Amino acid sequence: MFIDMIARKYGRGSFKSFKAGIEREWVVTNGIGGYAGCSVIGANTRKHHGLLVASLRPPVERYLILSRINETISINRNEYSLAAVQRKGNILEEGQKYLQRFVYDTVPSYIYQIKDMFLTKTIAMEYGENKVAVLYEIENGNSPADLCLTPLFNFRDHGGFSLPEQLRFRTDSAENTITLIPETLHNTEYEKYRIKFSVSEGAIAGRKERYDTDMELQTEIDTGMSSIDNNYAPYDIQIELKPYEKKQVSVICYLQEGEESGSGQKIQTAASIIEKSRKRTVSLIERAGYRDEFANALVQAADAFIADRVSTGSKTVLAGLPWFTDWGRDTMIALQGLALVTKRYEDAKGILLTFAQYIKDGLVPNMFPDEGQEPLYNTVDASLWYFYSVYKYLEYTGTPEDYLFVKKEIYPKLKEIISYYKKGTKFHIYMDKDSLIHAGGDLDQVTWMDVRVGDWVVTPRHGKPVEINALWYNALKVMELLAERYQEDTKEYSDTAEAVKEAFNMKFWNEEKQCLYDVVEEEGEAGVYNNSQIRPNQIWAVSLPFTMLMPEKEKKVVETVRSHLYAGCGLRSLSPEDTEYKGIYFGDLHDRDAAYHQGTVWAFPLGGFISAYIKVNGYSEESKRLARKMIEPVEDHLADGCIGSIAEIFDGDAPHISRGCYAQAWSVGEILRAYVEDILK
Repeated sequence: MFIDMIARKYGRGSFKSFKAGIEREWVVTNGIGGYAGCSVIGANTRKHHGLLVASLRPPVERYLILSRINETISINRNEYSLAAVQRKGNILEEGQKYLQRFVYDTVPSYIYQIKDMFLTKTIAMEYGENKVAVLYEIENGNSPADLCLTPLFNFRDHGGFSLPEQLRFRTDSAENTITLIPETLHNTEYEKYRIKFSVSEGAIAGRKERYDTDMELQTEIDTGMSSIDNNYAPYDIQIELKPYEKKQVSVICYLQEGEESGSGQKIQTAASIIEKSRKRTVSLIERAGYRDEFANALVQAADAFIADRVSTGSKTVLAGLPWFTDWGRDTMIALQGLALVTKRYEDAKGILLTFAQYIKDGLVPNMFPDEGQEPLYNTVDASLWYFYSVYKYLEYTGTPEDYLFVKKEIYPKLKEIISYYKKGTKFHIYMDKDSLIHAGGDLDQVTWMDVRVGDWVVTPRHGKPVEINALWYNALKVMELLAERYQEDTKEYSDTAEAVKEAFNMKFWNEEKQCLYDVVEEEGEAGVYNNSQIRPNQIWAVSLPFTMLMPEKEKKVVETVRSHLYAGCGLRSLSPEDTEYKGIYFGDLHDRDAAYHQGTVWAFPLGGFISAYIKVNGYSEESKRLARKMIEPVEDHLADGCIGSIAEIFDGDAPHISRGCYAQAWSVGEILRAYVEDILK
């Protein structure tokens, strides 16, 4: 099959200065929660940057192992450092001035020019292993030269920082391999790990200065966080280069648990790992089967979020890179694009099973914590999105075996959810007398607009939120279909669905603004009232498979959302005309939390909007053309921010700078789903 892909190339015009060069970054993942990531000039700018971030308990407990490798070229007694580093006090080491080009073509490559020498550095991870490969391809000029590699090691949580005194290792070097054993002050459990750093050639020599200190991380400064990190650098590797010599130097770094048995790790080269990674990406694109550049790019992006979860022996979805783990709501929204549109049906099945195992009191987990505690269940919508995912799974697969799988493993859980939502469960979630779902109270934050700062609930949405009741109706209709399929009584579901539809149409329509109330029967200082703020949540009352509004009202909802909320790469979380609107997501945590759902643009609702827009315009070719035009800013965004992926959020005000997680599962999943299902179809 013909694979229509693009290599994203950046020349010196993209990094004229250090500041310009750190505006773009990249990430590659290993399918078990680990990753590698950095800026396009090779400068670490956030605490999550590193060449090897390993997952000790997939997909969580992620630790920075290899921060970076500093390269120094010596030619005729002149030294040229390729390291781009910001030190404490904004002191810059500008090795990026030798960077000729950065290329992202399934994997990242840095191409340097030093006098008449060219050096290409390519990075990839081995899928399923906490292992990174770095390949140096060198074309030397007319003088003898030396390449010095200085690996910077660490052993800390990927969201933390290290002080020099915390970097304690037992070290050894033999047969081109450096071995480090972490010595932690308070937890001897970690001493079972071995960091292995092997190089295909070169002389390994101990360094007098064993610490690389005061690395200043600009992204952390911008967000008001601690910003200084330190690393351990016990060795240099010296490699000689003859005049006009062409050479490949293979570097492999991996984390090993315990001593190696038998012959140890199989012999590999960085080149073979990189080639294997590239072939795997091509195979994913071939499986999806789209002859479209944008779709192929999103298929590749989707792979970064699907990971193994050891605790369930199945697949899960990491909500966002670099810091989120697996969230129930995000997973059920993202699953359609990540695993169904890409035709990864076994992965979809595994993800549904993972979350089914943890349904409790009718609630799908909101989050699996990083440290192994019990899952958190403070969400009303994850369980309802679960019905949507099951429905879409069967729509994409639909074999008798798939229906049997759902009947055996999933259907009883769906019944449990319906039962608990009807009689009431935790977090003030219950079906009211009008058959609508009420959710939240006190300090609860149970919808996706879930920020709380101390006792300040920024967007409470307590009462009957619009998308929750749209999802509730959709869930009842899904259950009606499944009950019929499995030859069970459908009356409970059909009667409740009709009651929900009647109450929804009576209570949610806002005649003044020609759209839907965001929340009805919300309690406030003035008593009980309907929240008339224009928010994106109403779009799902139009885009879901089963909806309740008449066509003319659906079209008015879409028109209102488009005029107030559409902002290029997503939908604003609040209309700019609202007095509570905040157009910039920046500053310390308090300021950012205050803006998170008060105007900030979110990418994932754009998927629902595109589906709704094309639907209300009769699936016409003209509506698809305009929808394609509206999604073009996302295509452009793939070349910015985290290259090849879609960010979590953007500023509400133009120019809509990307913020938050640089790569978000539901951003990629929903836009891929809508693009394939509604625009390409």
